[in-house]
Amino acid sequence: MALPISDPNAPDFTRRYVNLADPRLGAKALVASDDFFAPKERMLNPEPAVFIPGKYDDHGKWMDGWETRRKRASGYDWCVVKLARPGVIKGLDLDTSHFTGNFPPAASVEAAYVTDTTDNAPSESTQWHEIVPSATLQGNSHHYVEITDTRPYTHLRVNLYPDGGLARFRVYGQPQMNWADASRTEQFDLAAMENGAYVVAANNQHFGPASTILMPGRGQNMGDGWETRRRREPGNDWAIVALAQPGVIRKIEVDTAHFKGNYPDRCSIQAAYVKGGTDSSLITQAMFWPVLLDEQKLEMDKQHYFASEVATLGPVTHVRFNIIPDGGVSRLRLWGTLA
Repeated sequence: MALPISDPNAPDFTRRYVNLADPRLGAKALVASDDFFAPKERMLNPEPAVFIPGKYDDHGKWMDGWETRRKRASGYDWCVVKLARPGVIKGLDLDTSHFTGNFPPAASVEAAYVTDTTDNAPSESTQWHEIVPSATLQGNSHHYVEITDTRPYTHLRVNLYPDGGLARFRVYGQPQMNWADASRTEQFDLAAMENGAYVVAANNQHFGPASTILMPGRGQNMGDGWETRRRREPGNDWAIVALAQPGVIRKIEVDTAHFKGNYPDRCSIQAAYVKGGTDSSLITQAMFWPVLLDEQKLEMDKQHYFASEVATLGPVTHVRFNIIPDGGVSRLRLWGTLA
């Protein structure tokens, strides 16, 4: 369920946060002004856009994205997307890959919080907030936009001026869960992206982003996981995860699905309750955090469960996941009770 990052120059938010516009998590393209050449749903596909020479359908050239017809009247085209979870948006990718003579010259994005988050589109009374003013677009390019608005939203409206095609629309953010009434005895996966966890930092993400280990479900293939390069020097690789909520970790799962000749030999986990500071300051601090899970031997293509091996540290907010010395891991689950 990982989102492949095909652009090596993509900003950090594409690797740190979950794509709230991922249809596998429940996001939907609800309604659009027009999608004559290519359906609106296609721009949410999790795979990178492709171009297939010579492929045509009843409407013309087949394009991997959302594409409207050439506008012959005033106005502009738009599409409303329901996010998979209400969330604070950290960044967007307006991707025009393979759209060259048919991309929109400009686009803007508006956001709204709709309390009734059914599949119905927001009503005429919905208040929209512009989070991306009209910006110039180029053909066959990723357009990354960092968002500083800290309000949570449930729906976005992407506007194309005046028409054209958008290959992919990615919405990277942090889900906002209502934990106020959550049980204090039930165990939650506090490392799940859909619950609000995110990767603070990782020392190496050569073959796959570390954020993948926080995604739902099991990995679909070896590309659906965090994999580091082959280490040729002493030490080990690591990733720091901010938990969705402070909690007491009771059970741990480390899944090496599909990693066979390249799984880590061992793993360990450190943890701490962090107050204040910045994400960047945690990198050095994490080296000295107490041990939550001592070194454990790993096997290829297997779900490893640890419960009795988990140390009693009390409530924690962050963990450092160490893979020794390097390799690939598909998923990490940290089951615990809320603090």
